[in-house]
Amino acid sequence: MDHELLSIGAVSERTGVAPSALRFYEAEGLIHSTRTEAGHRRYPRDVIRRISFIRVAQHVGLSLEEIRNALASLPDNRTPTQRDWERLARSWRPRIDAQIGLLERLRDRLTGCIGCGCLSMKACRLVNPGDELASRGPGPRFVLDDDAAR
Repeated sequence: MDHELLSIGAVSERTGVAPSALRFYEAEGLIHSTRTEAGHRRYPRDVIRRISFIRVAQHVGLSLEEIRNALASLPDNRTPTQRDWERLARSWRPRIDAQIGLLERLRDRLTGCIGCGCLSMKACRLVNPGDELASRGPGPRFVLDDDAAR
C-alpha cells in the first residue's frame, strides 16, 4: 500500500502547492494524511484532486468554510467516484453562477457608476440622485445587487 501513498514533496510538486500550504489544509481538515513510523506525512493519490478543487475554489473567491463544507460531503473512507464529484458540482452550481454574475456586473459597470454613493462624479448625480441606493445597503449596489436598475 505504501507505493500508492505520496510524500508531501511529491504532492507539492504535482499540485504546485507549497508544503506549508498542504500542512495548513490538513490542519484545517480539508485534506488528510497518514504518518509513517518516522512521522512523515503520506497522502493517498486522490488528495491531488481535492487540492486541485481547493485551488480552483479559492481562485474564484470561495471561502475556506464553503470549501470545507463541500469536501465534507465527499466520502472519507474511499476515493470519491465521478458520481460523488458530480453531486458536489451540482450543489455548487448556484454559488458559482452567482459568482459569475457578480464578476460580469463588476466588469460591465466598473468604468461607470457602480452605485457606491460617493456623489463625487457628475454621473452619480444622474444615475443615483440623492444617493437613493443607500436604502439597499452600503457599498457598490449596482455591482452587488443583480437587480439594481440603472
